Amino acid sequence: MSRDSWEDLRRMVGEEMQALQAAVDAYDEAAARSLGINRTDLRCLELLTQHTTLTPSRLGVELGLTTGSVTTMLDRLERLDYLTRSPDPTDRRKTLIQITDSARQRTWGLYEPFVIEGDALMKDYTSADLELLAGFLRRNRELYERHLARARSRP
Repeated sequence: MSRDSWEDLRRMVGEEMQALQAAVDAYDEAAARSLGINRTDLRCLELLTQHTTLTPSRLGVELGLTTGSVTTMLDRLERLDYLTRSPDPTDRRKTLIQITDSARQRTWGLYEPFVIEGDALMKDYTSADLELLAGFLRRNRELYERHLARARSRP
């Protein structure tokens, strides 16, 4: 393969990644609006769907929020019946946050088509193709994670 062809392919992959990020961003914005929440709230609900419970401090770390901002967000989402707060049975000084069933159903309704169509899309690829794609995506995620603290620390 010539250097020009490799550069063209590299550029094409980069452009497709940017287009994918823009499409995901636009969809998440529309999903948040549909739920009557902001993007940080949506990310909070996403985290709560991935874990049985989380503490406010863990949510703060994951979302890059201060303690006060986490409290305000939790108050807002609790008023909307999107989450519940309860004392940790093993340490009553801690609070456990859990997504409500209705919030789980509403968010799943927005994202379930991606799971269904994504599964169908992946059937076109071999196991080796999927391993390659998973590795590429993992390495790109790790790249972003390495630079996240730097971006968060900028004014």
